[in-house]
Amino acid sequence: MSIAGPLETGGADEGGLGSAFGGGLSACPACVAAPSAERIAAQAARAPKDARLILSLPQAHCAACISTVEHAMTDLPGVTSARVNLTLKRVSVEAGPEVSAADLIRAAAAVGYEAHELDPGLLSSTETDRQGRDLLMRLGVAFFSMMNVMLLSVAVWSGAEGVTRDLFHWISGAIALPTVFFSGQPFFRSAWRSLKARRLGMDVPISLALILASSISVFETWNSGHHAYFDAAVMLTFFLLLGRYLDHRTRAVARSAAEELAALEVPRAIVLRDGAEVTLSIAEVVAGDLVRVRPGGRMPVDGVVVEGESEIDRSLLTGESLPVHTGPGQAVSAGEVNLTGPLTLRVTAAGKDSSLHRMADLVAVAESARTKYTTLPERAPSCYSPLVHLLSFSAFGFWMWKTGGDLRFAVNISAAVLIITCPCALGLAVPAVVTSASGRLFRKGLLIKDGTALERLAEVDTVVFDKTGTLTMGTPEPTNLAEHPLPALEVAAALAAASSHPLAVSLTEAARKAGIRPARIEELREVPGYGIEGRWKGQRVRLGRADWCGGETLDVTASYLCTGEGRPRAFTFADRLRPGAAEAVSGLRAQGLRVRLISGDTEGAVRDLAGRLGIDDWQSGALPAEKAALVADLAAQGHRALMVGDGLNDTAALAAAHVSVSPASALDAARTASDIVLLGQTLAPIADALRISRQASRRIRENFGISALYNVVAVPLALIGLATPLAAALAMSLSSITVSLNALRLK
Repeated sequence: MSIAGPLETGGADEGGLGSAFGGGLSACPACVAAPSAERIAAQAARAPKDARLILSLPQAHCAACISTVEHAMTDLPGVTSARVNLTLKRVSVEAGPEVSAADLIRAAAAVGYEAHELDPGLLSSTETDRQGRDLLMRLGVAFFSMMNVMLLSVAVWSGAEGVTRDLFHWISGAIALPTVFFSGQPFFRSAWRSLKARRLGMDVPISLALILASSISVFETWNSGHHAYFDAAVMLTFFLLLGRYLDHRTRAVARSAAEELAALEVPRAIVLRDGAEVTLSIAEVVAGDLVRVRPGGRMPVDGVVVEGESEIDRSLLTGESLPVHTGPGQAVSAGEVNLTGPLTLRVTAAGKDSSLHRMADLVAVAESARTKYTTLPERAPSCYSPLVHLLSFSAFGFWMWKTGGDLRFAVNISAAVLIITCPCALGLAVPAVVTSASGRLFRKGLLIKDGTALERLAEVDTVVFDKTGTLTMGTPEPTNLAEHPLPALEVAAALAAASSHPLAVSLTEAARKAGIRPARIEELREVPGYGIEGRWKGQRVRLGRADWCGGETLDVTASYLCTGEGRPRAFTFADRLRPGAAEAVSGLRAQGLRVRLISGDTEGAVRDLAGRLGIDDWQSGALPAEKAALVADLAAQGHRALMVGDGLNDTAALAAAHVSVSPASALDAARTASDIVLLGQTLAPIADALRISRQASRRIRENFGISALYNVVAVPLALIGLATPLAAALAMSLSSITVSLNALRLK
């Protein structure tokens, strides 16, 4: 039995008290007649193999979530395996063709987890993860080898001579040469690509320094020389890899929001063909088709309702905090959620033409535009590489002339120049600070996803907030329960308990906390689009829209109760503030920042919230494109905007903003588009983040200064022959350690 109805929201076309019960049973054709053995064998031969289904798990956050979800999935008949990736907040399921994504979503909901089906074909590969593991593995090999080679070098430095020294050199070479060849592959491959493209990238001098240091060491060892520089080569490899890995980790977390948005599109739709339901991929659906959307399902296409009435949840797309009633002749968009009853749609756009896909395109454009922002280490190769090569070859030529053709001495100086100018300190300048600041912010409840986010956050002068799910929790709360007598509260609690509508859930929870016992209501039934009614003490009672209950519509979110005794009673609601919202807004304003509020919600709801928080600049009814346009306008006016949002309707603005923040409760796509994720419930750390970002920006500039000072002092020493390759490697290491220690001051 379906029990539902709409609640009044203060507007004629809004609200809805709806329970998403629906569906049915149909006979399986295979069960009608017992098949023959030959037919069974033929079916087995044609039976499809296990399919791979991927679901997003926005609420997964710990090891317990992994085991709970995996067990819930594998307990389903037909499921072969289920693996949860906590980093990506996804579960990958191998299952037979009889298992659908809806079955898995219900299994996740049964153990308390929200899930959304993702299209595997639209998701990026695991190439980024593979690169991270590869760098970490090579870094570990370099560290292990560096420690061993340094121990052998100590013996040589302690006075080993003759055969003993040569033996230690050969052992060092046996460890160092394979290590440099193996661990230096990221630099060698990059340098080779640069040379093939006829340009000098940062990795060309790095690779040349590694090759020269190793070659000189082999030459010296072969000729029983006093000095070999295997330790310098391995040390150089380790610190270069460390900088590369830290830089990779600060960037790898940020996945493409456009891909995530596209993957959230419903990959299949139930199409009506000759009166029968046929499940087709979205690519096979065309304009004019009839599509059936069951209660609880996400709209797979843009379309017009031709049959059925229901309430739809548009909060992720438009920011409207309450469901909206829809019926024949009304348009719906892909990505909206059908809450109450089954709907039949006439398709107007599907796949790449849908509104959801167009939103993904907006994000992709914004992301590509933002990549124009680059840090100094990314711009440095254009001038760094030619200068380093010029210095090294100049030193080689000068000392060949000066020493009368002493190749060994000239090559040593040339190698020392290359090693001493290796950009370890420059490469660590940003990642080391970001890693240190990220740890500090993580303890405050903020996760930094992008390596340049702290730099950009320090430049912010305007903060733009979304409303529903960001400044508020997206859950309405009754505001006037105390104004109603106990009998009315008991009747309202009984009616509300029969629905899963947000207002009904809120009213039920508030009544439970107040100790109100629901009245006994009989003959409960749903009146689609209006509300829910029943019989209490022989009288007809209703909870729902004002015009249905005979009341006068108020300019606030409300649901109306009529019991036949007096005028209908209005239960008013207000969206609950997110903890720390007031502190965050006041803290930002205290720092001299401009605060704006932009929402897709109704004018009354936005005006009320702006008044509660003291925000003078606000805008209601904003579409996703309008939010992105506002952020773009701010940038055009020279402002640097921080965008804080949580829904699909915010993703384009989040991606276009100078820097962006999303709560952990936000949809995956919003978190992906943002640079920073707020891990806890409170918004208060946002003000701290701006202060810490300015400190981090100062540390980054200091590290650049340390790198520049190091080169000003060290390079001339190498050029005049006062630094051997080993001394150059030690100086390079010292500069890297200094930069790292300066970054640690943030903690």
